[in-house]
Amino acid sequence: MNIKKDFPILQNNITYLDSGATTQKPTQVIKAIQEFYEKYNANPHRGAYSLSIKATEIYEETRTKIAKFINAEKREQIIFSKNATESLNLLAYSYGLDNLKKDDEVVISIMEHHSNLVPWQEVCKKTGSKLKYMYINDNYEISDEEIENKITEKTKIVGITHISNVLGTINNLKKIIECAHKVGAIVIVDASQSIPHMKIDVQELDADFLVFSGHKMLAPLGVGVLYGKKELLEKMTPFLRGGDMIEYVYEQETTYAPLPNKFEAGTQNVEGIIGLGAAIDYIEGIGYEKIHKIEKEVTNYAIEELKKLDYVELYITPELEKHSSVISFNIKGIHPHDVASILDTEGVCIRSGNHCAQPLMRFLEIDSTCRASFYIYNTKEDVDKLIKAIEKVHNMFIKYIK
Repeated sequence: MNIKKDFPILQNNITYLDSGATTQKPTQVIKAIQEFYEKYNANPHRGAYSLSIKATEIYEETRTKIAKFINAEKREQIIFSKNATESLNLLAYSYGLDNLKKDDEVVISIMEHHSNLVPWQEVCKKTGSKLKYMYINDNYEISDEEIENKITEKTKIVGITHISNVLGTINNLKKIIECAHKVGAIVIVDASQSIPHMKIDVQELDADFLVFSGHKMLAPLGVGVLYGKKELLEKMTPFLRGGDMIEYVYEQETTYAPLPNKFEAGTQNVEGIIGLGAAIDYIEGIGYEKIHKIEKEVTNYAIEELKKLDYVELYITPELEKHSSVISFNIKGIHPHDVASILDTEGVCIRSGNHCAQPLMRFLEIDSTCRASFYIYNTKEDVDKLIKAIEKVHNMFIKYIK
């Protein structure tokens, strides 16, 4: 199966290893967006004419498709946003501000992306509640003991990334959700790094809220999803206010539309939503079992080859079954930005920096890492190019390394 042929940008002789930030887009997604603009472009929910009605149908069909994709009970539990960051901010302000009080506790992990950390800092300051962290052990995992010790009777909200965007660790959501629900806390799952790679069933998971971004799963930039349990969403106040999220507006008072419109103010990124629907079709056409097989083969090969380089330090859990397709590493004595810049001259694209996870970097006592993140279009040949480029970097700097 030559998946790479479906991705026009990958025909340009680049080795793209930054899918943890943004995946490339297959022709099928690009064509779906083009078709929308050529045939159906109009504002959904705004017009009584046939073009607007068709745009509304396509828009809402995608909502239904997403609900089925993650096994949500009702389609109105799917809220469109511009990305996971906006979804998490919505939850922090619409749920957190209204439900937290002084001395309540919000528990998150030290490996959270800033999007699932900074909003909770702000909400905790405003409500007088406390922000607590679950820390990782030497295997880059959150132990069961840490989960049980940090989630207490004072815990009201638990925010957890399904997969770390830095370490690639797959967290034990089942354990975390069980512990949280046992004390009456709600759980917010950031599935941005997991949903491109594995099947998620929100009913089986029993997550109260779950968010993800489209651009990490083959869809366009600027589209995201918030899933929530209906009874929780209905009690929440809107995050943004304006067009299409209202029922009636008077001079001094407004009533809000029912779900999902209540949380979708203004004209949405309709092209992105259409593209997200096409991306789901593409993923389901391949199947998560096949995706997992492809990624595991390539990622495990990359880990094996990197381990052969004694000047490379890896930040991954030793149990590869608990590890995803993200590999963070450093070349000893060489700054990650220099590594990434030189790799770019060889046509190899990786991420360098703190990956929007500065507290995790400080906990690990490092400033930044190099990160190679793989997806279904990557091959062992891509890994070979990465290794060859890393060897070039090391040879360039070896006389300067102490």
